Amino acid sequence: MPVTLSDIRAARDRIAGAVYRSPCPYSLLLSRLTGCRVFCKLDHLQVTGSFKERGARNRLSKLSDEQKRHGVIAASAGNHALALAYHGKQLAIPVTVVMPIWAPLTKVTNCRAFGATIIQHGESFDDAKSRALQICDERKMTYVHGFDDDDIIAGAGTIGLEILEDVADVDAVIIPVGGGGLIAGASVALKSIKPGIRVIGVETQNAPTLRASLDAGKIVKIPSKPTLADGLAISEVGARCYELAKRYVDEVVLVDEAHIARAVLRLLELEKTVLEGAGAASLAAMLQYDLKLAGKTVVLVLCGGNIDLTQISRVIDRGLAADGRLCRFVCSISDRPGGLARLTSLFAQAGASVKEIDHDRNFAGADIATVYANCVLETRDHAHIDEIEKSLRAAGVDVVSRTP
Repeated sequence: MPVTLSDIRAARDRIAGAVYRSPCPYSLLLSRLTGCRVFCKLDHLQVTGSFKERGARNRLSKLSDEQKRHGVIAASAGNHALALAYHGKQLAIPVTVVMPIWAPLTKVTNCRAFGATIIQHGESFDDAKSRALQICDERKMTYVHGFDDDDIIAGAGTIGLEILEDVADVDAVIIPVGGGGLIAGASVALKSIKPGIRVIGVETQNAPTLRASLDAGKIVKIPSKPTLADGLAISEVGARCYELAKRYVDEVVLVDEAHIARAVLRLLELEKTVLEGAGAASLAAMLQYDLKLAGKTVVLVLCGGNIDLTQISRVIDRGLAADGRLCRFVCSISDRPGGLARLTSLFAQAGASVKEIDHDRNFAGADIATVYANCVLETRDHAHIDEIEKSLRAAGVDVVSRTP
C-alpha cells in the first residue's frame, strides 16, 4: 500500500521531540524580489543540516529489537548518511554507511563523529550500493534506502503537515527533487489536507529524473551530470516516489546552474542563510521561471544547508557572475609604460572596481608590443557591463573577449 496521510501523522508522533520542528517564517525581501507572499520552511536547521532526519528517525524507530541489534546499513555520500549516523547514535543502533571514494571529506568525518562505521568503496553510487547490499546479506543487517522506502517517505511527509499548520492559507509549495522521497511524502500530506494547493517540484537540468519519468509515463534512468545541486544528482527516481508524484505533484520544472548559484547568493544576501545548491533549488525555480504565482502565498522548502566550505566561494562567484556583478574582460593593450594605467582609468571612469588583473604576454598575438590584460571586475549588473564595453571600444581599446 502507498504511503497515506495516516502514515505521515503516525510518523510525526513517532519523531516528535527527536527531530527539530523547523520554523516557516515570512520573508519580506524574498516577497519583494518575487512578487509573491513568500514563506521559507527552514529545514536546513536540523542538527545534521537537512530534512533527511525526518525519514531516518522514523525508519529507525520502527525496527524490531532484533533488527536494532544487528544494525542498519546504507549507501550514501551525503545527507542520508549524516541523518542515519546521528539518529542511530541517539537510539543506540549500529550504523554502517558505504560511501563512494569521492565522498566529501567533511561528511565522512562528521559521520564518523556520530559513531557510524564508514566504508569507502567504488567510483560511483551504484558501486557503493552494491557493496552495501552485499554486506547487508552477510551480516544480517537492515538496508535503509535513502528515499524509496515507505517509512522514509512518511517521515519526509511530516514537513507538509508543519507547513499547513504554520501557513494555513498557502497556495503553492515549491520542493526540490532528488530521488523523490521529500516531494512524495510532502505532496501526500499537502494534497490530502488541502487538495487545491499547488505542489511544484524542482530538479536541476543536469539530473531531470522525475521530469523525464513523468514525461515518459514510466521510470527512466538518466545519467546525471555534475551540478551545484549535488544533493539532487540522482540517476533514477524511486519507484514508490514516482507513483505518488504521478498522483499528487502538479508540475516539475528544471533549473540551470546559473540560477542555482544565484539562489544560493540571494539567500545568503537577503536571508543571511547559507544553503547548499539542492536546498536553494526552490528559490532558483522562482528566479528562472514565471510560475504564475504573483500575489499568491508560496512556501519555499529550504531542505539542506550542507554546502562544502571549500566550494562556497566558487558558488558565490558563479552567482555574482550570473547576476552581472562580476565579469571578465580580456583586452589587448600596449605593453609600453602607461598602457595598463590608461585601461584601469577607463574602468574607473565607467564605475567598475578592478578585482584582479593578469598579463598574458605569451599568447597576445604577433605584435610583441602588445599584451593581453585579463581583468576581473566588480560591476552593478549586466547593463553596467554593456556600458563598460561600449566605453572601452569608444576609447579605441581592443576588447578581445568578455564573460559574461
